[in-house]
Amino acid sequence: MSRLIVVSNRVPAPDRPPQGGLAVAVRAALQERGGVWMGWSGQSSGEEDPGALKLFEEGQITYALSDLSERDLSEYYNGLANSVLWPLCHYRIDLTDYSRRDAEGYFRVNRHFAGRLAPLIRKGDLIWIHDYHLIPLAAELRKLGITNRIGFFMHIPWPAPDVFLTLPVGETLLRAMTSYDLLGFQTAPDAGNFSLCLSRSGVAKPVPGEDGTHLAEGRRFRVGAFPISIDAAAFGRTAANAVRNVAMRKFRASLEGRMLIMGVDRLDYTKGLPQRMHAFGRFLESSPEWLGRVTYLQVTPQTREGVAQYDTLRQEVAGLAGQINGMHSRLDWMPVRYVNRAFGQQTLAGLYRIARIGLVTPLRDGMNLVAKEYVAAQDPEDPGTLILSRFAGAAAELRDGALLVNPYDEETITRAIAQAVTMTRDERKARYAAMTAVLAEHDVFAWCRNYMAQLGDARPALASGTEAGRRAPGQTVV
Repeated sequence: MSRLIVVSNRVPAPDRPPQGGLAVAVRAALQERGGVWMGWSGQSSGEEDPGALKLFEEGQITYALSDLSERDLSEYYNGLANSVLWPLCHYRIDLTDYSRRDAEGYFRVNRHFAGRLAPLIRKGDLIWIHDYHLIPLAAELRKLGITNRIGFFMHIPWPAPDVFLTLPVGETLLRAMTSYDLLGFQTAPDAGNFSLCLSRSGVAKPVPGEDGTHLAEGRRFRVGAFPISIDAAAFGRTAANAVRNVAMRKFRASLEGRMLIMGVDRLDYTKGLPQRMHAFGRFLESSPEWLGRVTYLQVTPQTREGVAQYDTLRQEVAGLAGQINGMHSRLDWMPVRYVNRAFGQQTLAGLYRIARIGLVTPLRDGMNLVAKEYVAAQDPEDPGTLILSRFAGAAAELRDGALLVNPYDEETITRAIAQAVTMTRDERKARYAAMTAVLAEHDVFAWCRNYMAQLGDARPALASGTEAGRRAPGQTVV
């Protein structure tokens, strides 16, 4: 069995249990195969050169961590990655802040990672690179003579050509991506958009009769959709145990029998938080019989403090929460509990299980694992209802059970809340069963195994698939 080398912008601490399905699955694959997990250490070297890699051994895994300089962080991380690629891939061209200096820094850091990683690579190793921070890494490794099979997985959406090709270095990035052997995306539309970008730019063309295979200057590579998931069984057990602890019992008692509606999102303009707050306020106004009978808990950890766009958003969402509370609160009831901090996985799992409604309405999301965690956390005998944006990747898999909404249309969210609060137990159980059947068959371990099998397969074409995450085990081709 080939060793595995994983590269991601951030790497879980070697001495702590991994949090989240991706880290659990990748660590399990590394423990089975042996290999290296490389990425940024999370530390700055200031004005100094980052220096050599910091290597840590844990069983079969070598963790290889690199510091980054303040200049690197400004240009690579805060610059092109998060001020250009993040908004662009979420269809917010208006928020992109492109500069040639940041683009040069982005490619420089990818060369830095390639130079540090290359000496650790052995013949036959499979290399799996993750997300938008590291798009050019395979091309940089090829320049250093690395011929191993290299895969890439995009965790965020991939936009349509008319959006992506507005990026001044868009074609450069597309050409760099032809250095991969397998490019994975969250959904079939994302993979389709990428293929259209290749064709529209003239960088590569699909090979007729070979699903997912493309040709660029004599090099063949494959493109497919691999919807990521969670460890649903383990998350369900965590939720069942969490509701029994003292803190969770106290919280449930504090609701005094009121129905809990819950949202969990990073503070980000892609999450549709203002629209969601407006929709909940409209629900209270249009359904006064529910005043005092529902509580909306929005957990929103703040990220990227000091960035004007995020500071403005924080003030807007907090202001809307205050406005709703000011209009509808009673002495013994506050309709919105807005929490600007992070909670551990066990606490969140317990809150999901208590919540009658999960409100997951991003304007656009690659997958959105909160939706899957909410479903996995439910009590099978009395499950809650998931309200889900049709523009989240998870909608393709959970559409038979979730109430799908247009997050730009506040009225549709309002109507979905009204439908959810009155939904019978039988209907909730039927919807829950449809969603858990998908999660049970296509968990994060199946996702990881399937991607690794495709990456290790030297054949020029992917096997045919149909609906993302439903009939093919975690893989769809375009």
